[in-house]
Amino acid sequence: QLQLVESGGGLVQPGGSLRLSCAASGFTLDYYPIGWFRQAPGKEREGVSCISRNDGITYYADSVKGRFTISRDNAKNTVYLQMNSLKPEDTAIYYCAADKLLIRRCALTSQNYAYWGQGTQVTVSS
Repeated sequence: QLQLVESGGGLVQPGGSLRLSCAASGFTLDYYPIGWFRQAPGKEREGVSCISRNDGITYYADSVKGRFTISRDNAKNTVYLQMNSLKPEDTAIYYCAADKLLIRRCALTSQNYAYWGQGTQVTVSS
């Protein structure tokens, strides 16, 4: 059974940092394009960042460019999202997801993704 589990969320002050983890079981994350998405209360889910499979090409939403970094640790079968200089508007539930197709470059389009974690809450507040 394919499963993704996010962790690392929490409460942080503006300007602080968090590192989210997305751990996989039942499959090898390295084979899949992986995306991070978030959903704030009353808002639609939005793509935050993604990392492609073989070439490791990454994409970021304009709102997080220069502050967030996505990376893989294949030995740990885990994808990370390092979030720095956090702002109150980054408050949301963050989800990781694995693409339904292995061969394409990743994209910040939720319809591309078939496997989702349960989410982890990130709250940025003083």
